[in-house]
Amino acid sequence: MKKVQFKSNYSQYLFLAPQLGILLIFLYWPIIQTFRDAFTIQDAFGISTQFAGIDNFLFIFDDPAYLTAFKFTIIYSFVITLITGAIGLLLAVQANKVIHGKSAYKTLLIWPYAIAPAVVGVMANYFFSERFGLLYHLFNDMWGFNWYESVYDAYIYVIVAGSWKQISANFIFFLAGLQAIQVSVIEASMIDCKSSFRRFWTITFPLLMPTTFFLIIINITYAFFDTFGIIDTTTIGAPSGETRTLVYKAYMDGFRGLDLGSAGAQSIMMMLIVLFITIFQFRYIEGKIHYN
Repeated sequence: MKKVQFKSNYSQYLFLAPQLGILLIFLYWPIIQTFRDAFTIQDAFGISTQFAGIDNFLFIFDDPAYLTAFKFTIIYSFVITLITGAIGLLLAVQANKVIHGKSAYKTLLIWPYAIAPAVVGVMANYFFSERFGLLYHLFNDMWGFNWYESVYDAYIYVIVAGSWKQISANFIFFLAGLQAIQVSVIEASMIDCKSSFRRFWTITFPLLMPTTFFLIIINITYAFFDTFGIIDTTTIGAPSGETRTLVYKAYMDGFRGLDLGSAGAQSIMMMLIVLFITIFQFRYIEGKIHYN
């Protein structure tokens, strides 16, 4: 095998420089700025800066709006993970049974994943519009739907919008997991167990646990961060900030309220929360999963 040789000792670094520059400007430098802002107090124009220690962290813990955003984010991530995982698995099982036109079914079910979150929010506005929204009138006929004033109705609004997009991602991975199961295993299970329901939960689903574990992490990360565009184009936190996620709360305080110190402290807390959830999953859930 012919080895690539550079005439200069610095040539390889020149090839890496553009990528390293992009990472430095758009990733590492904002992280450094966030940590700096979290421990300082600045005026709205960023002219004067004063070291504040942990005052910004103490402030957000005493802020009822932050605690509300924390509660909503936890509920939102749990419900979206549950709904998208269940529906994605159901669609994958049904699509895996299709013999004719399988590619068309898969393509139609995958399409929503390519839509940007902000576009999903705009589409949700039409479905939940008072004038011609199909879902609005459906829910309104059932119990008097009003997301402008009811917290629970607003929860339903953003959960439906957020779940619709993420179902496709769960479908893709579950379908890939189902197709990766050996045919001999499926045939042997059909001989040993005649009940398709029992066969699925005792044989097929345990074989999908690695995929399920991976999707749990993906769905939680999606609910924490990628739903920003959906919240910003639907409820904007209404009613009374009850549907603001942690990342949207940090955005509102930092870019709208110009409180960079509080926004930086909130960003660090989000990082610690996601880190804690990930460690918990790998420590107590991942150990119970068997990889074949």
